Amino acid sequence: MRAVLDTNVVVSALLFRAGRRDWLRAAWQRGRLVALVTRETTGELLRVLEYPKFRLSPEDRRELLADFLPHAEIVAPAKKLAKLPACRDPADTMFLHAAAAGRAEALVTGDEDLLALARLTDFAILSPGALRQRLGA
Repeated sequence: MRAVLDTNVVVSALLFRAGRRDWLRAAWQRGRLVALVTRETTGELLRVLEYPKFRLSPEDRRELLADFLPHAEIVAPAKKLAKLPACRDPADTMFLHAAAAGRAEALVTGDEDLLALARLTDFAILSPGALRQRLGA
């Protein structure tokens, strides 16, 4: 499955290896899931991994990114932006555009602002739990 994973979903899978998102890491490592990323979504991931609350050294961040980015596919921005529903949080729009440009099957998020748009896009907008069910993970 080709999917855009929002930053919080990726961070949870990377940082909490014995947590409730560890199946997600296994899914992208085994090729059951191709995570679609853009320059913008990757930039946000880099920024979030630098949050002081995570206490990650530069080497820690490199290792985490090495566990994710080689399994991801880079999506170029669309020359013409797709007509997408307006999101209550403009900062989340980058995930919608990434999903449209990458022809994703799904956008995976725990963000209520994005989940509220679930029936308004050509791609599914799923919670991590719904994705897990679809993958049978």
